[in-house]
Amino acid sequence: MKHIDIKNIFADRSYIGQTVTVCGWVRTSRNSKTMAFIALNDGTSLNHMQIVIDKSQDISFEDALPTGTSIKVVGIVVEDQHGSVEINAQTISVIGACAPEYPLQKKRHSLEFLRTMPHLRGRTNTFNAVLRVRSIMAEALHQYFQDRNFIYVNTPLITGSDCEGAGEMFQVTTIGYSTEYKNEEEYYADDFFGRRAGLSVSGQLEGEVAAMAMGKIYTFGPSFRAENSNTPKHLAEFWHVEPEIAFAELPEVIEEAESMIKYVIRTVLDKCPEEMKFFDTHFEKGLIARLEELISNDFGICDYTEAIRLLKESGEDFQYPVEWGCDLQTEHERYISEKVFKKAVFVTNYPKEIKSFYMKQNPDGKTVAAVDLLVPGVGEIIGGSEREADYDKLVAAMEERGMNLDLYKDYLDLRRFGSVPHGGFGLGFERLIMYVTGVSNIRDVILYPRTVGSIR
Repeated sequence: MKHIDIKNIFADRSYIGQTVTVCGWVRTSRNSKTMAFIALNDGTSLNHMQIVIDKSQDISFEDALPTGTSIKVVGIVVEDQHGSVEINAQTISVIGACAPEYPLQKKRHSLEFLRTMPHLRGRTNTFNAVLRVRSIMAEALHQYFQDRNFIYVNTPLITGSDCEGAGEMFQVTTIGYSTEYKNEEEYYADDFFGRRAGLSVSGQLEGEVAAMAMGKIYTFGPSFRAENSNTPKHLAEFWHVEPEIAFAELPEVIEEAESMIKYVIRTVLDKCPEEMKFFDTHFEKGLIARLEELISNDFGICDYTEAIRLLKESGEDFQYPVEWGCDLQTEHERYISEKVFKKAVFVTNYPKEIKSFYMKQNPDGKTVAAVDLLVPGVGEIIGGSEREADYDKLVAAMEERGMNLDLYKDYLDLRRFGSVPHGGFGLGFERLIMYVTGVSNIRDVILYPRTVGSIR
């Protein structure tokens, strides 16, 4: 049905005095002796449009008052007493009645309660704002890479190899449970692909394939990890941004990551002022100032060995002990970014034993050219590296881990046919949204969260 987005009416004062048609859902309503008021929201704006009903005008409106009802309103746009706009209703039509047991009433609901109804929580201010910010951030990421000659590629979601080498993959099969096969070899030989297959944990390996032809590429799509981590930072299905850059070493990878983060945050601050004020007020006081501070300063750089020294000399009573060779935990990451550098910081050159097989081995024989971006309040939001471009060194690293080289033939071929220095990184999109909005649980920045034991 023909109507005007509420956002457009708020933004364009030329609508004042015009007759318009708007549609939306009733957030709240008030009914007095001579007047009635409806707060209407259509999802395009954090602000609700006030619909003013003059009862002397013989307008049928009673069925439109229940919260959750979807309605169409025809009326005249007028300036309200606060300098904004509202609509004096001429006609109101109910599009969809709302049952009395509608669970989203006037009181403020907890995020835990709202997770029980993912199909409805988008109608609350919080998730209305989250989903709009998420949309603008996705647009900004695409715009950033497109403006810099990166090619957008779509890597497979079903794969026969494990990018991380950790085995935490969801199996893809058309057979399911069966006792008809003597062993795994027979089972997979009879399956759809004729071999073991799973959902991709990352598009990086295929992204490298594209970068070896196109120079600079990025992927932006879902990744899947069957990791039994029931924490506020983990999802089994999440969205992944993964650029890959040919003819680049670790410093270029770091430069690109910093530039991208600053661009996305600047875009959100500029395009979503109302939403960001909402998050600043209701989720993290000083959020906007924190983000402005972040993008106004150069990010720090710290070698892993130096980070370990700083942590050991900190005097802090960490839950997880700190020794050279350990993987940094969130408490360590936050200490480095919040207490030592007091800003975003890249930590580089991690021990090779705790990083993935594909990372470039440094001359010291102990570390790899890896990098993690740590930010105050969250910890790690980006992980990347320069990739190992030497065929023999890559094979040796894979053999040390007992990996099946036959599954990575295409990937290894890249080191035989015109290999070049190259690198890239992965950004967990939902973690960046958490950082930008101040929302503390990753389940609350995605439409339908997939976690251990939950598939609703």
